[in-house]
Amino acid sequence: MHQINPKKLINSKWTAVVPKMKEKHFMVTEVEFDEDEKLIGCSIEAVMSKRVFEIEWRDLKDETQWLQGWK
Repeated sequence: MHQINPKKLINSKWTAVVPKMKEKHFMVTEVEFDEDEKLIGCSIEAVMSKRVFEIEWRDLKDETQWLQGWK
């Protein structure tokens, strides 16, 4: 499991283990916090197509789905 600091998540780079719509390189472009400063939402953008996907930020901790950095 990856250790993720929610405050450093924005602009971080990720590689999908299983490509999504033929894309595997993504960057976190938006994070959403609640009034208690808890992370509640995350958007990633595909590097090639610029498509944006809403994901569950906790999924980034799962090494079977995501690798940190661009591989």
